[in-house]
Amino acid sequence: MNHNQYRKIATISDFSGFGRCSITAALPIISALKIQNCPLPTSIFSNHTGFDSFFKTDFTPHMQAYMDEWAKLDLRFDGILTGFLSSPEQVDLTLNFFERFGGSHVITVVDPVMGDYGKLYPTYSTQLANKLSQLLPKADILTPNLTEACILTKSEYRSNPNDEFLFTLCQKLGKNGPKKIVITGLERNDTLENYVYEDGSTPTVITSPKIGPYRSGTGDVFSAIVAGDAVNGKGFTDSIRHAASFITKVMKETVRREMPLTDGICFEEFLCEL
Repeated sequence: MNHNQYRKIATISDFSGFGRCSITAALPIISALKIQNCPLPTSIFSNHTGFDSFFKTDFTPHMQAYMDEWAKLDLRFDGILTGFLSSPEQVDLTLNFFERFGGSHVITVVDPVMGDYGKLYPTYSTQLANKLSQLLPKADILTPNLTEACILTKSEYRSNPNDEFLFTLCQKLGKNGPKKIVITGLERNDTLENYVYEDGSTPTVITSPKIGPYRSGTGDVFSAIVAGDAVNGKGFTDSIRHAASFITKVMKETVRREMPLTDGICFEEFLCEL
């Protein structure tokens, strides 16, 4: 039986039942881009950690058996998207997934979810951040924010980096593997910038209006669009414009509805426009 008649992306990240982030954000986005999303959860949350209370179970003990069943089905993927990984063991399991299901025909997008505003997230350790750098040689596309780019290159964080600094960060990241890199969500007063680097090309800065405060899941929606567009053959810079434009539109509606910050961005009614 052939289970590989339709394009598929494997998404390796945590699952939050409420809050529009991680797998629950990536799944509808990738589906709207006419690609089947096959999630491999790393952890399962009732709602994400931005809430005061949540239930969590670590899925690490089950990830290998989960992969084994996919191997029995001889599943083949067009893309792999990685998000939040909570332990060095999960990094090793992800590397094993690349070996079993990756290859030159598979587009691998690594979203190194580690921190923001110059600091690691409270759930992250320096050891785990160093371990995560092992994913870079396997990545075709890398989507860090400024903090994550600095951590991965062991560079001192700058809250207002110039183009020269951003170019140097991308060159350092690119030496480890990924040829397409976007440093996301650079805050410049009332705008947000995405610094787009593609090996061999002049970098591009894509600017969008800054609308409201940061909301959970925005980066997950962004990386899901980038992964889906890559599998669909869209150019990298055009894909970043696509993702930035979509998020701007969704943020306007989210702010208009006065949604709680914890509830993510209201992308559902715009999915048909992807």
